[in-house]
Amino acid sequence: MVATDRISAYDVVMAEPIPGKGKILTQLSTFWFSLLNDVCKNHLISAEVAEYPDICRQYADQLAGRSMLITKTKPLPVECIVRGYLSGSFWKAYQSSPVVCGFTLPAGMSESDRFAESLFTPSTKAEQGLHDENISIAQMEELIGAERTRQLAQMSLQLYERAAEYARDKGIIIADTKFEFGIKDDELVLIDEVLTPDSSRFWPMETYQTGRSQPSFDKQFLRDYLSSLSWDKNPPPPSLPAHIIEKTSERYEEAAHRIIG
Repeated sequence: MVATDRISAYDVVMAEPIPGKGKILTQLSTFWFSLLNDVCKNHLISAEVAEYPDICRQYADQLAGRSMLITKTKPLPVECIVRGYLSGSFWKAYQSSPVVCGFTLPAGMSESDRFAESLFTPSTKAEQGLHDENISIAQMEELIGAERTRQLAQMSLQLYERAAEYARDKGIIIADTKFEFGIKDDELVLIDEVLTPDSSRFWPMETYQTGRSQPSFDKQFLRDYLSSLSWDKNPPPPSLPAHIIEKTSERYEEAAHRIIG
């Protein structure tokens, strides 16, 4: 599995890369896989190119720092999202109705408020070029079964709570995150990347304030820029100015620096 410097937003891959992004995602993922491996199995075998098969080692200069040797699984067709705070698409939906994806949220909440309990809110895993869609627990059960849904919800919440506690000690609030799982020998395995700026919303604790959007160490900066354009969020993407690329890169670097040093 190789992480490039390409970046996507609204399920559309941008034309311009973010320098160093692939290495940062790999470093963060391998860190979290190690920290959380007692919660559930994951697909990481090694991130050291010297331990890869011969056919891979000949490309060491391209793979070093941005790749993982992983166990092959059968990916499940859902994304397991855990939300600790009211933000993003949930905040947008909440402004129209207190019932969001089957959850009845308390009245009078403000943007960026912390939930009394973290919420498991799955979404579909769309094919390339299509958009993921939030679904209810009942819809998830129809897709993969009630027992598998229960297992994934429990596991995702455990992973999130453990990671969020660790990150708070490092000055970062993990507002929400996305996990993906596969099946190997009828057992759930945590796959893909995990708890990176691409799959999570990271907020600096020192500037956290409810009632507004938060500065972040993730791709929200890029999303905010794209939302300011008259772009319909379908391919082709708009070109990214140099200052947007630079500031996005700085945010990814800050997230890695705070979490793993």
